[in-house]
Amino acid sequence: MTVPLDPPAVFAEFIERVACYDPTPESGPVAVLGLRTALGEATFQVSDHVVRAMCRALEAYRDPEDRGVCISCRGRRLDENLHCRDCGRLHGILGEVIAEHARRVAADPSYDPPA
Repeated sequence: MTVPLDPPAVFAEFIERVACYDPTPESGPVAVLGLRTALGEATFQVSDHVVRAMCRALEAYRDPEDRGVCISCRGRRLDENLHCRDCGRLHGILGEVIAEHARRVAADPSYDPPA
């Protein structure tokens, strides 16, 4: 079972981990972040250093479900087998092997149905 996240606690822990490295802690807060969830709400006064750290963390984040873009339809819904849920194309090495085999079979008259 997945343990539910407590977003305000996660924000607070992130701020605490980053704030101690602020080169100008005396400069004070430059932003106020408010967070309201079903579990509660919290307000955080953050420095420029923390805002920049949060922005860098968000820019660097990659969703574990992100498996790239379909080269056929440009969709982003590739499953764990690199099968596009939008157009049906199979990607990756396995997809290329299957596609090449399908091309050979289609070009080989011996696979044609009997006349």
